[in-house]
Amino acid sequence: YRKEKFIGQGFKMLQEAVNESADIEIVVVKTGNKELLENVNKLLGRLSQNNELGNELIGGLSQNHEAKNEPMKNQERKNELLAYKYGKRLPRIIEVTENVFMQLTDVKTPQGVLAVIRKNVEDNVSNFENVNGNENENKNDALKDGVNSRQIDCLNKINTGADYILAVDGVQDPGNLGTIIRTADSANLKQILVSKDTVDAYSPKVIRSTMGSIYRVKIVECENLADVLNEIKKHKFQIVSTSLDTENSIYDIDYRKKVVVIGNEGNGVSKEIQDLSDYKVKIPMLGKTESLNASVATGIMIYEYVRQMCSKK
Repeated sequence: YRKEKFIGQGFKMLQEAVNESADIEIVVVKTGNKELLENVNKLLGRLSQNNELGNELIGGLSQNHEAKNEPMKNQERKNELLAYKYGKRLPRIIEVTENVFMQLTDVKTPQGVLAVIRKNVEDNVSNFENVNGNENENKNDALKDGVNSRQIDCLNKINTGADYILAVDGVQDPGNLGTIIRTADSANLKQILVSKDTVDAYSPKVIRSTMGSIYRVKIVECENLADVLNEIKKHKFQIVSTSLDTENSIYDIDYRKKVVVIGNEGNGVSKEIQDLSDYKVKIPMLGKTESLNASVATGIMIYEYVRQMCSKK
């Protein structure tokens, strides 16, 4: 139900993608800006660890295209040949008119560059299937418990060796989710579980709000978040849900081996997930405000975990 690729817009987002060695397929540049095209080519030259390839790209793709007025398809061919020579697939660069570019972007005043990037979705990165030492037996047990193959694929992407896992249950505002991803990145959290009814983590507005953090935080999309949390509990994790219907403070919990669930802006964490939670907590407030913005609440809870980790050093 999600696409395999997303669009990153602006030179800064492209720069972040290159810095994190993201899998960039295509870069689209608005025609008429020679300096931008040259900067894009220089940036993409860094994708190769081989300096010779980087230098050839800088001197070949940008300058030759401008000085000799070669057709763009010839530049793409040279890109492919260099990539083959050095064993590194490099992105295609496509120049389009302003008219076409404006149809590709949802930004009113775009910078003139965007990239098509593959999602960061590594499979089988965890020890999830090995809880009892036998991968096939555990997958069969999961199937018997009503967990379908898509859920198993989701489970295998979760790193259960982590100390703290963040889960998002039905957050709808793109700005909120983007800020949550960025805040998680600031605390060096490498993964976030998101429910199926959460706003698309790879939508343009969310991507922009992450300010590049989307390249460093793996988004694990869960068809049924409650089922996934039940499976994670078998790995000695406890579930912590935010709730207004409790007197327990977020400051009363030891956050080691916890999955913290952040709920929908209006309705909070779903009843199904609250029912399976080991703890329900709330952020104590001295004023009359009943609740906080979802991303603000997430930041407070993440940094309580950070505080606890720092105090133990």
